[in-house]
Amino acid sequence: MDSAELSFRLRREFDGLPDDLDEEPLENGYGSYGEFKLVGHGKITSDMCGKYLSFKGCIRTDLHDLVTLDGKDYRNKVFVRVIHHSCDKPSCPVCFKSGWAVREAAKIEARLAEASKRFGVVEHIVASVPLRDYGLKFESLRAKVVKALFDRGVVGGVLIFHGFRYNLRQCWYWSPHFHVLGIILGGYGCRDCGKACGACSGFEGRTRRCFEKDGYIVKVLDKRITVFGTAWYQLNHSSLKVGVVRFHVATWFGVCSYRKLKVTVEKRKDLCPICQSDLLKLHYFGVKPIVKVKSESGYVASFFDDLVAADGSPNWCEAHSGSYE
Repeated sequence: MDSAELSFRLRREFDGLPDDLDEEPLENGYGSYGEFKLVGHGKITSDMCGKYLSFKGCIRTDLHDLVTLDGKDYRNKVFVRVIHHSCDKPSCPVCFKSGWAVREAAKIEARLAEASKRFGVVEHIVASVPLRDYGLKFESLRAKVVKALFDRGVVGGVLIFHGFRYNLRQCWYWSPHFHVLGIILGGYGCRDCGKACGACSGFEGRTRRCFEKDGYIVKVLDKRITVFGTAWYQLNHSSLKVGVVRFHVATWFGVCSYRKLKVTVEKRKDLCPICQSDLLKLHYFGVKPIVKVKSESGYVASFFDDLVAADGSPNWCEAHSGSYE
């Protein structure tokens, strides 16, 4: 990993975001239409949501001998992450982005990693619904989208439902579409092709011909940085069906469906962004105040600090089992 890439990842880390987003996040706004609303616009699940639990970090300062291209000096610095309680519910305004979306994105990443070994490269695809189908029930709408994807050679993947889009007037409006992390039969060879698409057998030729028949606009977007980052970003402004306790925002189809692809999902490892060592539970012995409460101001998800204070006393050390915070 070079210094430029590491600088990007560290900036994401300090903002409390995944380090590999494909796009800049939109500002949160409110959107609802009929049975659907944006994730993160329900009630807070409990008083524990977002409450401080502990510190985790990496005190391997001998491995943090780094100065990045933008001048950030991480030499002899401890990496610290503030851990908070999460209910992991998509409706919770406190936990949906840093809890539920992170967990779901990790599951998607693990499942698609196995699928890509068997079937090919995962692409980021958007399937937009024609106006005539806006009033369909969700199940019927999803079925028509899956058929449109199959017709274009997308053999499987995960669908993330978006009921809304965001316009220049800074408001959400109803415009149902699905973001898809999917696999195209034979791969997507059109990205660097300058040929006309009309009679082409590639994806772009197929999707144009299919559009004339079904009216669904299906596009392959730019190359992803990672599956996790794309999934996380798309999940954190996806849509929920109101009143359905276990409504699944992300659903699987084709060769990636639960019936056809069996995958054991391992928990995503919590690693130091510099040296990739496992993060351990830490104790803080310093004297400066550290904000632990999630809020719009003052809260820092993660940061670097000196291992030892100016007077030689320790700021941070590993917390052993059974010890107190």
